[in-house]
Amino acid sequence: MNQKKLIRLLLLFTLISGIGLTIAFRNKLDATAIEQWIEGAGPAAPFIFIAIYALGSVLFLPGSVLTLAGGALFGPVLGTLYNLTGATAGALLAFLTARYLASEWVERKTEGRLKQIMDGVESEGWRFVAFVRLVPIFPFNLLNYALGLTRIRLSHYVVASYFCMFPGALAYTYLGYVGREAIKGTEGIIQKGLLAVGLLALVVFIPRFVRRMDASPMMSSVELKRRLDGGEAIVVLDVRSRAEFTGELGHIPGAINIGIEEIPGRIAELEKYRNKQVAIVCHTDKRSAKAANILRQTGFSAVTVIRGGMKQWHRNGMPVER
Repeated sequence: MNQKKLIRLLLLFTLISGIGLTIAFRNKLDATAIEQWIEGAGPAAPFIFIAIYALGSVLFLPGSVLTLAGGALFGPVLGTLYNLTGATAGALLAFLTARYLASEWVERKTEGRLKQIMDGVESEGWRFVAFVRLVPIFPFNLLNYALGLTRIRLSHYVVASYFCMFPGALAYTYLGYVGREAIKGTEGIIQKGLLAVGLLALVVFIPRFVRRMDASPMMSSVELKRRLDGGEAIVVLDVRSRAEFTGELGHIPGAINIGIEEIPGRIAELEKYRNKQVAIVCHTDKRSAKAANILRQTGFSAVTVIRGGMKQWHRNGMPVER
């Protein structure tokens, strides 16, 4: 057994043992116990708390318990900062652990439909991370490990996680703060309680809003390639300039090229595709979105924007013509 495999096995054993102990003693790891540990730490308290939060995220300690404790200990402003920093650090540790332990093996073994799903996730990059942080489809701790098995960029993962976890961190931190203030009998607790309820309502509303936004007709380059290979009659409309169409990135085989500035005057040429699926592509997807709006306003209903455009198509190693 080589040294790398041995290190991985030791890390895996340590991780499993730590998770097992956390689950076994979970009933003793409540917000009150954490507060008692931290309160006597003095100036080092924030650093100790962030370290506990990060380690807790890796070992599947419920994040809500830690976040409430952070609000009670440090207040709504610093508490949010420390909670968010600890959660992001924990998410990063779990991500890197999964990537080190198993990403190469997963990449070798993944095929078929599962590979298509993985490719789709990777092509979305930070957008996928932002979506699952705002819309908690999967448990936070488990999701951190799952994303580590993909090839999503580390910088995209960290930045999207930090900013998109902010609404939830703020709401639950403030709730922890209000709970502590209620125990103390502080004045104005009713107003603070109402604000806490308002923040929680906002957190509940955000996933619905994001789902509605995400429901806009967009398609990944991986999905487009799969459907074209499957023989679906999809009209690919490239709205870049002619120079871009035949330039460095090339174009999708069989694509029609009409620059976005020309579309209003050339609608008649597209009339025969009115009842077909039209997939619009440009360099990224900004011009595609504008072109899609133009077509919808003239009665085209089955219009889809290719997310990431030719840049993403090229990054995924898809075939091109020039």
